[in-house]
Amino acid sequence: MPKHSLIRTLVTLTGNPRGCVYTEPLWGIPYNLYTPYVSVFMVALGLSDHDIGLIISLSWGSQLIFALLSGVITDKFGRRRTTLLFDIFSWTVPAVIWAFSQNFWWFLIAGVVNGIWRVTHNSWTCLLVEDADPEQLVDIYSWIYIANTLVGLVAPVTGALIAAYSLVPTMRGLYIFAAIMFTIKATVTFIYTRETRQGELRLHETRHQSVNQVLGGYLGVFGDVLRTPRTLATAGIMLVLSIAWMISGTFWALIATEKLKIAEETLSIFPFIKSAVMMVIFFGVMPRVGRLPFKLPMILGFVGFVLSQVLLITAPEQGLVQLALSVSLEAVAFAVVSPLVDRLVVLTVDAQERARVQSILSFSVILLTAPFGWIAGVLSATNKDLPFILNIVLFLIGAGLAYLAGQLAPAARPTPEVTPA
Repeated sequence: MPKHSLIRTLVTLTGNPRGCVYTEPLWGIPYNLYTPYVSVFMVALGLSDHDIGLIISLSWGSQLIFALLSGVITDKFGRRRTTLLFDIFSWTVPAVIWAFSQNFWWFLIAGVVNGIWRVTHNSWTCLLVEDADPEQLVDIYSWIYIANTLVGLVAPVTGALIAAYSLVPTMRGLYIFAAIMFTIKATVTFIYTRETRQGELRLHETRHQSVNQVLGGYLGVFGDVLRTPRTLATAGIMLVLSIAWMISGTFWALIATEKLKIAEETLSIFPFIKSAVMMVIFFGVMPRVGRLPFKLPMILGFVGFVLSQVLLITAPEQGLVQLALSVSLEAVAFAVVSPLVDRLVVLTVDAQERARVQSILSFSVILLTAPFGWIAGVLSATNKDLPFILNIVLFLIGAGLAYLAGQLAPAARPTPEVTPA
């Protein structure tokens, strides 16, 4: 048996966790190949910073609706079947639209359709964790991030393709490739998983209930969430990260190309650096950090995020070294914070109401995140630094919430009821 805990976890995974973790690269490879270039692709087709911000906010409006419905859909159709259908609806279909996009309206339609991913995120998370060993949760989530990080090691291929064929044709080809891979991933995951025990229970309980009746039960669940301070602190951390990821994912390429004058084909170097650093942290640090109380590592992670943003906005033109340091520091922070937050969410959610609680948390986070797409677009149009100054403020708030969640931890220590149903 391998000595390294991550390798041991990967080898010993069975059932749904194995079916979800092993198939994740089929989604992560295409997604991470095109993601660094999305905003640059939009600009190349004539969209402005305001247009991009508006599309982001409207797509988050779509996510808001589907996040609210995600718990109902997941309970009524089952974790496994929902994941299959809504993976295809939310990823394959938009990828095809993006591949043939011509203007603002194509991107808007694709963004709204892509918002359906909030349904499959809920169902897939239930499928992943409900029958999993709680002691393996940090390692399981680490492997999910590792699967989506490995592609960064081959990201320079995208830069080479752009240098050879130019940006727009390369992006169209990557989107077609993504549509094929997303479909294969959804199908293979369906084949190698089964409905969870809690999923079977909720299927039985909601079989004769209408959507309105199931939604009506949300009021009681929402009240329980409001009466749980640690869950509220966790939701606050989720909100901070949600806004920050949206800002970075949308506007990082713009500050790199338009302010720092980094060539488009050079952008693929930075996902490579980020992936390499994250792999070191996942294998060298997280097996130890994951077993410690989460408060201090998470606070230090948020401090790392702050420093990474400071390095980004102070980088000079063609400042490749400082930009690489910023990306490296962000990678360290991300590798530490993200699995700990995911584990915190799992342990603070009532296992018997996981789908509906996750739905409520997602709905609340999206509702508060959605306006920031437009806000960040306005800020970016004014000054490319401003969205990342906003990120600094958010990460400082995140550090405070991590401290608060840690203070509340003794009063909310996991109990047997929290184990998978």
